[in-house]
Amino acid sequence: MKFNKICILGLGYIGLPTASMFATHGMEVLGVDVNPHVIDTLQAGQLHIHEPGLGEVMGQAARSGKLRVAAAPEAADAFLIAVPTPFYEHDLGEYNGQPYKKADMRAVTSATQAIVPHLRPGNLVVLESTSPPRTTVDLLVPILEKSGLKAGSDFYVAYSPERVLPGQILRELVENARVIGGITPASAQAGCDLYAAFVRGQIIQTDATTAEMVKLMENTSRDVNIAIANEFSRLAERFGVDVWEAIRLANLHPRVKIFSPGPGVGGHCISVDPWFFVESAPELSALILKARQVNDSQPHWVVEKARQALGTLAGKKIAALGLAYKPDVDDLRESPAAEAVILLQQEGATVKAFEPFKPQAGLDGIQAVATLKEVLAEADLVVLLVNHTEFRALTPATLAALTPARLLLDTVNGWDGQDWPSAGFRLLRLGDGK
Repeated sequence: MKFNKICILGLGYIGLPTASMFATHGMEVLGVDVNPHVIDTLQAGQLHIHEPGLGEVMGQAARSGKLRVAAAPEAADAFLIAVPTPFYEHDLGEYNGQPYKKADMRAVTSATQAIVPHLRPGNLVVLESTSPPRTTVDLLVPILEKSGLKAGSDFYVAYSPERVLPGQILRELVENARVIGGITPASAQAGCDLYAAFVRGQIIQTDATTAEMVKLMENTSRDVNIAIANEFSRLAERFGVDVWEAIRLANLHPRVKIFSPGPGVGGHCISVDPWFFVESAPELSALILKARQVNDSQPHWVVEKARQALGTLAGKKIAALGLAYKPDVDDLRESPAAEAVILLQQEGATVKAFEPFKPQAGLDGIQAVATLKEVLAEADLVVLLVNHTEFRALTPATLAALTPARLLLDTVNGWDGQDWPSAGFRLLRLGDGK
């Protein structure tokens, strides 16, 4: 199939890079977002997200006239849905007395409904948003068929999950393998024809529900592996062991790869996707649920380590370094660092936070400052929550000149090997029982 015009609904971390890639490969692209700030920012030639290289690619696409942005969709040959699929914060399910989080599919539903008036015979609709199994066939198809057209015969429907790493999105969109799951083989082939415009990695065709499960399996397996690393860190403290040393030694085994522990798991994928399995089949997801509980509770262990350092948290001043969910990105979604800050404040501490990739973080209940100097100025304790390159490069001499604090808490093993004691610092590390 040949596609001349594509309409992409959702211009976030996936939608905007994808729109820019299609446009720079010769297709007419309309990017749609319901957030007026996003539309105004993009129309002004600016970015609302941080991703290396994206500004140049988007600028090239816009200057060519191939990329436009708007608040509502138009008729097109193909429609891509790349909107958020978070979970409900307070509307929980329960199975055998165990609460679990439920997917909030309202954005997917709204985006699909917005396509219906523009749907024409021969169109392709692709869902990219990470979703519970059977979302494509049980949610999208019934809504799209309200157009009077029959899915699989009058138009094509497919699911194709994004599988990219923030900070490397543009490269991985092109190079990574792409899974296309169609509701029919012809739908999968249509999706393959679309993404072949710029994807150089292998494109594999399957059915829609398998493609949905593939994405969830990828992130759930990582979540489970991180959970065991976090449990190892707790055990190491109990037994007087440095977990970082133990992991390094265990990983010398050719068939062992233990992940790194930390303050928790965040982002819009690993911390969210496993819940879709639990919601869909709680009676079959006991291990997945437990891993989620372990990782979600990890910020509480950060608080306990801070209490070990200070004795009491009430009235103490804490400098929190980092609010992003992972190093060297500006993505704050589901960040365990932010959760740790909130918990420290609930214990009576006064916390200032500095996030170099988003100094004006704007997170409710968190005082974010604009500079490293400001966050460190009056601290009793400095907590390293995110392993940003900028923080990892701090030396004892540099830090000693910026803060009166001589207590450090490293939750990500960013300062291992530095000569902190000789500079007058006491350094505690998460998982270091020595």
